[in-house]
Amino acid sequence: MMNRRDKKIFITISILIFVILVFKAHSVYAAPDASQTMPIPNINVSMDNAGTSTPQQYVQNIKLLIFLTVITLLPSFVMMMTSFVRIIVVFGFLRSAMGTQQSPPNSILIGLALFMTVFIMYPVYSKMNTNAIEPYMQNKITQQQAIDEGAKPIRSFMLKQTYKKDLQLFIDQAKLNYKVTADGQNAPLYVVVPAYMISELKTAFEIGFLIYIPFMVIDMVVSSVLMAMGMFMLPPTMISLAFKLLLFVMVDGWYLLVKSLIVSFS
Repeated sequence: MMNRRDKKIFITISILIFVILVFKAHSVYAAPDASQTMPIPNINVSMDNAGTSTPQQYVQNIKLLIFLTVITLLPSFVMMMTSFVRIIVVFGFLRSAMGTQQSPPNSILIGLALFMTVFIMYPVYSKMNTNAIEPYMQNKITQQQAIDEGAKPIRSFMLKQTYKKDLQLFIDQAKLNYKVTADGQNAPLYVVVPAYMISELKTAFEIGFLIYIPFMVIDMVVSSVLMAMGMFMLPPTMISLAFKLLLFVMVDGWYLLVKSLIVSFS
């Protein structure tokens, strides 16, 4: 057994260890020295002209603000003023006609539609860059001139795909105080864009109807055969889906569909 002297030594050592641990924890959790702290950068975002030494720097700040604003509105521009509307609607009809539900996924169809949009709209973007963006960046034309010159190629593209009846509908409802020409080149964009969109929807639905016909024939044939064989409990879609996929692959459906969409904008 432990005698009285050993007990005193054990208690003394325990107290010393406790005191050392307390001081160690205090030194760990104590506030760090100000000289050892990492400096925090001073971030200051200001739209006034106080931080700019020259007018050119002020113009650069305004251009940056305009660029960030355009980026936020870019998805709407892509959907409303380009070929994206027709392409994505046709892809939706194709997937619905084949009955593949979520295959291909939405991300794949949207990505393909975006790259096809870039391909189809590249000549238009080239004209806008040559006639509006580059001269404006070189200070050869004013901002209003750049907007007017940049709107001409995109307006011409949309008017080529717009039905005259749809364009006339919005011209009549807009009650413009000037005469719009027969080709609509002097019509404002807020009139051309909605007319272009409903024309694109009409064209996409027409293409979707043509896509539906062969797949609908397969569904009817498979359903008739199953009914004639007395297989009422077997879902026709389960059998017809395989034949639809086989037909689509045999005729190289993606090539034909993409080619037709590109040619439709020529």
